[in-house]
Amino acid sequence: MDAADFARACGYTGDSPALLEAFEAIRSNGIAHARHDHIRRKAVIDELKPSQALFLAAIGPALSAEEAIEDAVRLIACWRNMPRWRQERRLPDLIRAKQQRLLARFFRRYGYLLWVREGEKRIA
Repeated sequence: MDAADFARACGYTGDSPALLEAFEAIRSNGIAHARHDHIRRKAVIDELKPSQALFLAAIGPALSAEEAIEDAVRLIACWRNMPRWRQERRLPDLIRAKQQRLLARFFRRYGYLLWVREGEKRIA
């Protein structure tokens, strides 16, 4: 996808070189930001893969992935209903809830398989 295609996808119908350059800068910055976020999330998950105890400590005080997801979703919904000034003060809580939801979703889906493999490696 080139700059003109991205600009059209965003709703821009003109052909100004300056605006097309701006759309290209936005697109490349967005891609770089997404890659950075993905690498950061992957690093957090890779740290927790070796041990179920590490995962449970990360999602505490929840006792399971499902409970952690429910807690995170509840906090995110409450945060969205807060006034703007309170949202700004509670931003670290939102970031922590989103990370907890990401971890819980990943380990709910793949944790059992990872930890079974770890157990098999220890036995062998």
